[in-house]
Amino acid sequence: MIGIRKIIRLRNGGIFRDFQWPTDLPEFGRYNLIYGWNGTGKTTISRILRALELRQQPDGEVVLCVDNGNVCAKDFLNPKLSIRVFNRDFIYENVFRTGGGDIPPIFVLGKESIEKQQRLDTLKAQRTGKQQELDAAKRTKEQAEQELDKHCINQAKRIKETLRRKGSAYNEYDKRRYRDRAQQMASEGDASEYRLDAATRDDLLRQHEATQKSKVAEVSYQLPDLQQLAAEVRQMMQKTVVSSAIQNLKDDSVLADWVRHGLALHKDRKSNKCLFCEQPLLENRLKDLEAHFNTEYERFLQGLEDYIRRLKALEEQAAGVKLPHRTELYDDLAAEYDGAEQALRQALDAVRKCISELINALNEKKSQPFRALPLRVQLASVDNSVVDRVNNVIRKHNKACDEFDQRVQEARDRLALDMIAESLEEFVQLQKAVESKKAEVDRISKKIEELTQKIRQLESDIVEHRRPAEELNEDLRKYLGHDELRLEIQDTGYTITRHGKPAQNLSEGEMTAIALLYFLKSLEDRGFDKNNGIVVLDDPVSSLDAHALYLAFAFICQRTEGCGQLFILTHNFTFFRQVRNWFHHLKGQRKSDITKRPARFYMLDCAYENGIRCSRIRLLDPLLEQYESEYHYLFARIYRAAMDTGTASLEQNYELPNMARRLLEAFLAFRQPATSGGLLQKMQAIVFDEAEKNRILRFLHTHSHSDAVGDPGHDPSLLAEAGSVLKDLLELIETQDKAHYDEMVKLVTAKPEEED
Repeated sequence: MIGIRKIIRLRNGGIFRDFQWPTDLPEFGRYNLIYGWNGTGKTTISRILRALELRQQPDGEVVLCVDNGNVCAKDFLNPKLSIRVFNRDFIYENVFRTGGGDIPPIFVLGKESIEKQQRLDTLKAQRTGKQQELDAAKRTKEQAEQELDKHCINQAKRIKETLRRKGSAYNEYDKRRYRDRAQQMASEGDASEYRLDAATRDDLLRQHEATQKSKVAEVSYQLPDLQQLAAEVRQMMQKTVVSSAIQNLKDDSVLADWVRHGLALHKDRKSNKCLFCEQPLLENRLKDLEAHFNTEYERFLQGLEDYIRRLKALEEQAAGVKLPHRTELYDDLAAEYDGAEQALRQALDAVRKCISELINALNEKKSQPFRALPLRVQLASVDNSVVDRVNNVIRKHNKACDEFDQRVQEARDRLALDMIAESLEEFVQLQKAVESKKAEVDRISKKIEELTQKIRQLESDIVEHRRPAEELNEDLRKYLGHDELRLEIQDTGYTITRHGKPAQNLSEGEMTAIALLYFLKSLEDRGFDKNNGIVVLDDPVSSLDAHALYLAFAFICQRTEGCGQLFILTHNFTFFRQVRNWFHHLKGQRKSDITKRPARFYMLDCAYENGIRCSRIRLLDPLLEQYESEYHYLFARIYRAAMDTGTASLEQNYELPNMARRLLEAFLAFRQPATSGGLLQKMQAIVFDEAEKNRILRFLHTHSHSDAVGDPGHDPSLLAEAGSVLKDLLELIETQDKAHYDEMVKLVTAKPEEED
């Protein structure tokens, strides 16, 4: 057989923080008794061994030493040990399964089922192999699903963070919405229609980020026809004035203009003298001048002036054109507006320049009305659509104002589709990987189901579980003293009945009894090789009364006989004593070399390391192994702690209040049998120093925790008084029963040879 030799390491498993098997602690034997109060780690050990049975990875870091090598946590998935574990988990998972269900059957071989059994074993081996394939395929599928899920989460997060805004429909965008849309896009086959170029994407981002703006008035200006203006000016430049021209005035435009204004001044003032030199004017001079500046001349000049004023008005109109500032428009229209605005301003500049040159030409004509002059103005090429281009952008802006919410939502939708399309190739690859792995899982699962159907058919042919059911019923009758509860065969399992009807509301004792008997009977199952197997019993007598406890012990002795290795863990001292005495009488147990004895005795002990409670496995205290009550052990621990000179650490003192309470309760139970009530009432009934009684009670009530040592919720320094309080407690016992106290002290302080 292959047995468990020791727990090399147990880290972060339950209360075992960092346990390592001590070098001076003997290895496990064939029979092993482990004693420990509640909360010291029994359940943790049994669950580790049950994980080994169920081929599950245990909690924490575990390394077991077995006969053929070490077994780490990862090796639990494919163990080489045959093991059966009884604990609370076994009760609720196998016998009283959550959500109902019948008790699994115990299979035995029929006389004529050898060939079928061999075939069944082959099929089960094949199914085990396929199950391993399935487990591996499932892990691979889960990994592929996780990668796809991670991709969807990351892409959804990217879209949400990009399009997050107050009131945005994408504020709660999640992986489900991304996955649904990506699948739809993938089914369409071509996502290129959803992709955006950089410029469009930037525009849509600006639309997404935009805030509501006001409408803008369109530009009402119309560009003048420069060709028409130039033609009219050219015509005026060619026109001449017919008059009795004075040659020197005709040739000197500056002089002519000066004289013209002077003539008008003399007429207005009716002066016959020259206003410049105050000399008399010649009689014919005014007539000659009037003939030179005749009505046609004046009319022509007036026409030039009127046309110049018209041109200046056009120039002012061009200069006064008001254009919206680009910030008044939505950002996504800015680029288009900038181009249109620049073109319009260039056109306006060209118009003003051209008109200015036409005005200059007419001013030149005014100075030379008697000569035809050429027009030397170079006309600029002006795009007459520039105003419409600007107004077209303004109209887009105004429409966007009317449809702001819809426009922003459409921009966000297009951006989201672009980002989905951008990541679609990776999504499709990951999805195909998931589908491929899922198909592999389905294929293997189908094969396993086929094997299972064949196995069920063979099992239905060879199973004979009526005999173990009847034997279990007989065990129950002996155990409970009545036959109200029975196991009835149902299909390939059992169901529990009371008076022939499905049993309801079973007591905890009944549940423990049925579970324990069922477990012990299952050791005869053909699926377990008891002679080479490991049997583990964790608190098998929990919730049983004294009579049931002794019956349970008898069944355990009988049904575990011959097993390869036995572990019994308990906190019940009565049961512990029965098992201890049983192990003491095993053949070879009296050998002096402990490593050659078949049975080993251990205990679970708690200590505090750096303020954290942690458990350890050590040899059973000699007082627990040698004497018939737990009282001896408790007295010895308290006495040793009280007599300690101060070398014990505070952490070692944490378990003392609990022990002291149990010791005091046990002592007062036989000293004050007639006093009803709890510890307080019994303390009040004895004669002892009141101050010391109160000190003891306060210490116990503050620091003890029922039947287990719990994590403290107080300052560890408070336990510094433990030594003096324990001396008070011993003084109380001595005062109440001096003879008893002296005998106990003698027993505790005896040397090993005296004990023998």
